[in-house]
Amino acid sequence: ESVKDALSVINQNGCGICFVVKNRKLLGLVTDGDLRRYFLKANNLECQISEVMNTEFVYFHVQTEASIIRDSFKQDIKYIPLIDDEFNLVDIASITKTHRIQILEPDLSGNEMNYIKDCLKTNWISSQGQYVKKFEQQFSELHLNRHPISVSNGTSALHLSLKTLDIGRGDEVIVPNITFAACANAVIHAEADPVFCEIDKKTWCIKPSEIEALITSKTKAIMVVHLYGQVADIEPIKKIASKFGLYLIEDCAEAIGSVFKGKPVGVFGDVATFSFFGNKTISTGEGGMVLFKNKDFAAKCRILRDHGMNPNIKYWHDIPGYNYRLTNMQAAVGVAQLERFKSIVEKKITISDWYDSLLQNCDGIFQKPIKSEFIKHSNWLYTILLEKVFDKDKVINELFKNGIETRRIFYPLNEMPPYKKFKCSKDLSNSKFISNNGISLPSSVNLQKQDINYIVKCLKNVLLNY
Repeated sequence: ESVKDALSVINQNGCGICFVVKNRKLLGLVTDGDLRRYFLKANNLECQISEVMNTEFVYFHVQTEASIIRDSFKQDIKYIPLIDDEFNLVDIASITKTHRIQILEPDLSGNEMNYIKDCLKTNWISSQGQYVKKFEQQFSELHLNRHPISVSNGTSALHLSLKTLDIGRGDEVIVPNITFAACANAVIHAEADPVFCEIDKKTWCIKPSEIEALITSKTKAIMVVHLYGQVADIEPIKKIASKFGLYLIEDCAEAIGSVFKGKPVGVFGDVATFSFFGNKTISTGEGGMVLFKNKDFAAKCRILRDHGMNPNIKYWHDIPGYNYRLTNMQAAVGVAQLERFKSIVEKKITISDWYDSLLQNCDGIFQKPIKSEFIKHSNWLYTILLEKVFDKDKVINELFKNGIETRRIFYPLNEMPPYKKFKCSKDLSNSKFISNNGISLPSSVNLQKQDINYIVKCLKNVLLNY
């Protein structure tokens, strides 16, 4: 093609750049700056673009981690081509979007920036300020006025909850075998031992019928994780906890907005923890929350969070504590997120409904998220199980080539080196099957129906041509 053709493309896309390809293979790129420099030396619009294009440019494989791509953007690099193994151009990263369709990204389209500016104007940028109090209060109101303590992240929320309940050396906490490693790590950092329990084949959450066999005189708590937004079978677990005098800890990091029989997750146990990491349903960048049923526990937790300092005597420390506080700027983002909480959760559920409908007759899918009349599934991450015949990693790689970022389900905790020494259920076949066959599909609230159509179309093509 000619320089004139390149000018036309750049004018049409408005991005100041175009890519030169032959049969999809990336040969070079041309920016409006390249063309300006060319016109200073020549004025031939019919010159072949191959004589003008830049062949020394930044590019990445399409499977490159988003964080690595983001670190490569500079003032003069606003778009980065993403290629496959054959150097075919399959996607284009920009400073606002590293892949065509990311697995999860936050929606920060409300008052987030306004409230952050307010923090900067008033100099209330650390852990003191009106937004911290407001965020805690509004979050509590969403959860039947449970006692809230905002914290630095979801892992510190778990650690604080265990320390508040005096769980430590010699104690055991029953943890589901499929969950993010922070659950096991928090128990270990509290100097207790995690005991890994098999998960339910349908909910992928902790299996109630397996819990009692793991209870010993050392057991102090059961940790329930509402995985991917699916509510665990909470009623029988509550009965078991009550029968044996155990604390019930709800990890709701992935399930804010999920509801069981009219009540939000986080109000069924003695303590609940939440995460506001960048990929969660609502986000403060980093951040978390602990909710307690008992106000005395909440008061103790707040002291532990604030260095163990006496709340009435400045710089007098009654116990050794931690610095797990949330900043006012993070809380400001949280307040803005809560203003749109209902619409965000509704959009997540709509995305789930779109997937359900489009995948209704898709051969190769073993299981989709289960639905129940008693449960409102907030769909943090729409996750499916493939039939055994498919290699999920190969499917994930093929979808990457189409500009679609997907993710595998967590590995079973009992199989990883740091956790092999801890006790677990005798039969963990459900954990293995779900981990081996599960993939999560993009679930960001900014996705539109046409995006879901494209994702499902590509998934069906990959499965059909496997």
